[in-house]
Amino acid sequence: MTEAELQKRLEVLRSEHRDLDAAIVALSSTGSSDQLQIARLKKRKLRLKDQIAAIEDTLLPDIIA
Repeated sequence: MTEAELQKRLEVLRSEHRDLDAAIVALSSTGSSDQLQIARLKKRKLRLKDQIAAIEDTLLPDIIA
C-alpha cells in the first residue's frame, strides 16, 4: 500500500474506533446493558487499536539515533 492509502486506512480505523467507544459508553449507560455485547465491542475496539498501531509503525518507523 502507498503512504496515502495507509493514511486513509488509518483515518477510517480511527473513526471506527471512536464510534465503537461511543457505542460502548451508550450501552453501558443504559440500565439493562448486554454485557456480552459490550465485551464483543471492547474486543473489536482492541483489534482496531492494534491495527492502528501497526499502520502508525509502518508510517513512522523507529529510528535509533
